[in-house]
Formats: sequence, C-alpha cells, structure tokens
Amino acid sequence: MDRGLWLARAGSAGVLTAAGLVSAGLGFAAKSACWAGGAWNAGVEQYQAHCYSDIYPLYFTEGLDAGKVPYLDHHVEYPVVIGAIMEGAAWVVRSVANPYTRGVDYFYVTVGLLAVFLVAGVLATAYCAGPDRRWTALLVAFSPALILSAFINWDLVAMGLMMMSLAAWAGRRTVLAGILLGLAVATKFYPLVVLWPLFLLCLRAGRMRAFWTTTAAAAGAWLVVNLPVAIAAPSGWATFYTFNSSRGADWGGIWYFLQYLRWPVVGGQSVSTLNALSALVFGVGCLAIGLLALAAPRRPRLAQLIFLTTAAFLISNKVWSPQYVVWLVPLVVLARPRWVGYAIWQVAEVGYFYAIWAYLIFVVTGSVTVSGAIGASLYFTALMARFCTVCLLCGLVGWECVRSQRDVVRRGDVDDPMGGVLDRAPDRRVLRRTISTVISPVQPAH
Repeated sequence: MDRGLWLARAGSAGVLTAAGLVSAGLGFAAKSACWAGGAWNAGVEQYQAHCYSDIYPLYFTEGLDAGKVPYLDHHVEYPVVIGAIMEGAAWVVRSVANPYTRGVDYFYVTVGLLAVFLVAGVLATAYCAGPDRRWTALLVAFSPALILSAFINWDLVAMGLMMMSLAAWAGRRTVLAGILLGLAVATKFYPLVVLWPLFLLCLRAGRMRAFWTTTAAAAGAWLVVNLPVAIAAPSGWATFYTFNSSRGADWGGIWYFLQYLRWPVVGGQSVSTLNALSALVFGVGCLAIGLLALAAPRRPRLAQLIFLTTAAFLISNKVWSPQYVVWLVPLVVLARPRWVGYAIWQVAEVGYFYAIWAYLIFVVTGSVTVSGAIGASLYFTALMARFCTVCLLCGLVGWECVRSQRDVVRRGDVDDPMGGVLDRAPDRRVLRRTISTVISPVQPAH
C-alpha cells in the first residue's frame, strides 16, 4: 500500500483526528476555572486551580488589546510565527467591546488554532511510526502531561509543524520537510535540533544531498518569514534572541536548582557564565550523540537521535517550562514505544505540572499554609524527578541504539519507518575501533 494512503484507507485518520480533538477538549476543560470561573483575574486562584495560561495575560501585557502590532509597536519575546498568530487572533476578536470578554475570546480563538496543530501532530506521529505502529500515536493524544500543558503557551504550533516536517522526511519529500522545519524554527527555536541528527545519519549513510536539500529549504522558509519583520522592525525582531541570551536560570531547569543550592560553579555566576556552561553541556551532549550515531553497530533510527538531541537541549537549557513536555511526547513515542518507561516519565511530568503551580502559590504569598502551596523542598523534588526520568529515557534509548536487537520498532524486517532516504540505506561512513565494537559485534545493515 502506498504510504501516503494507508491512514485514509485504514480509517485510522478519522480515529486519530477524533483522539486529537478529545485531547484538545480535555485540555480546554482543564482550564475552565480560569476561562469560565474568572480565576485569571483572581491572584493565586489560577495556580490553585492549575489553569494558568500565558495566552490570556499576554493579550494585555503585549498591548494586543490596545491594537498594538507585535515587533512594530511592541517588542514580544517570541519568534515571528507566534507573533503573527498573536496578531491574527487579536484581529478576530477586535470587535468585542468588553476587555475581559475580549481577552477570554482571544484565548478561545487561540485554543482553536492550537487544537488544529495538536491533531496534525498526532497524525504526523502516526505516519512517522509507520502502518504497523500507527496506533502508538494515541500515546501522544492521550498523554496526561500534554493534555494538562497543551494550552499554557503556543508550543503546539511548533510541535505540529516539526512533526509534519518529519512526516514529510519519512515520505522522502525533502523540500517539503525543509519548508515545514523552517516554519517550525520560526515558531519556537527548539526544532533546529533536528538538523544535527539528520546530518549525522545522512553522513553515515552517504545521503548528504538529501540533507543539504532539506537544510536549504529550511533556511529559505525561515528567511521568508523572518526577513520582512527583521527589516521593518529590527529591534523588535531581535527581542526574542536578546531576551533568551540575557535571562538567568529560571523555573524548571537544573541550573535553577543548582543556584538554589548555591552550587559553587553556578551559584552567583553571571548570565554570560551561565550561558557558556549551558552551551558547553549541550555541546558535550551533541558530541556524545555524534559518537553514538557514527559508531553504533547498526545505524540508529532518526527518531532516537532527535529525541536524544532534544532531551540534551532541555537538560542543558536555562529554563524548562512545564509546557515543554509538548516537545518531547511525540519524540518519546517514536524513539521508544514501551509502556513502562513512558508511564514513569509521564507521572514525573504530571507531578512537576502540579508542583510548579503549588510552589508559585508559596512564592506569591510567602506562606506554605495557603491552600495548595508547597515549599522549595517538594518543588525541587518534583523538578529532579522529571530531570531524572528524562535522563533515564535517554539512557534506555542510547542503550537500544547500541543494542538494536532490543529496539521493539526493529522487530521483524523493519529498519527505520521515519528514516525516509535513510531507511535500509547501506552504511558508507562508520567509526571503527570504538566502544560499540566491544559492546556488540557489528551487524550488517538492512
């Protein structure tokens, strides 16, 4: 069966679309205490009800309620695609007279758009998983952590675009894959990490032409949407980049915990030093992934390396917001579709979701006796639980890269369902005399 038709012929697309819409509905309902109960305007009640979202307050703080245009009239801390979405949603609700109602309607419009990208991400995950494992995409749709975090920010747009890009790559549409990837990077910066695993695997398989085609298309798409804004409002356009380089250690990240402990290497250090440490850790992680990609007995699957690189980015990053779980869910499902590890990680992510709001109650009120509040010890316990479970998944995925016979995706006559031109390609460049030859004998490529 033509890979482009299997979803429709099997009736899978309808079921998966419905699952994505149910997920969006559950995520929307989880915010009801805010959009229906008024908790957004009631101080810590939005944290007590676990319904906080950036979308509603930013409508006002970014001047969208007053008709200000992102980048031109007001500097926003997001890349240009999100800026365009913010402006578009504000335009839709502009005729609503009451400011509060208009802000809530702005949230409704934004959620509707995000739901589309959630469904797209679920369908793209199913396509990347291949016909035999398409139903693993239900783990994306019904991820408890994703449902809780779906509408905190605009991350679903980037996730949907990136997964569609990977689906296009899986279908050997390298130009389309690049265009979608460029748009994803113009939405949130993290999809850029895709290029490193893609480069490594194309280098090993001798498929560099496909890599450069996709990279060029990505760069072109990114420039098309960024250049007009950069030319018209250079300082506004640059705000995203200057903001991220100037911010210190923030919620959720390991650096935030180490600063709280006053760890000598991090505590009290300047932002520039922290930037260097973060870049160093990420760079070391990328080098380790590069060694794994080029030295493993059998070429790792693309999903495995993209997950590892994204995880390395999060682990080394200065901030790890609760909604970033949206980035990881489809990658975990594709890299290692096993229930136990997935469930343990989801429990940790859900635990962190509730812990961050409970800790913010304490931060705002200064008291742990306020309903729903927790102190620093419980918050950082939840932070480390999430950190450690992601590290655990990295270790398991890395081990299955080295011992490919333990990879459930490769059972039977399967190589890399998401690999596109890499699927069943022979190895052309492999590092020899490495630890991989000690751990496991070299296996023939399929």
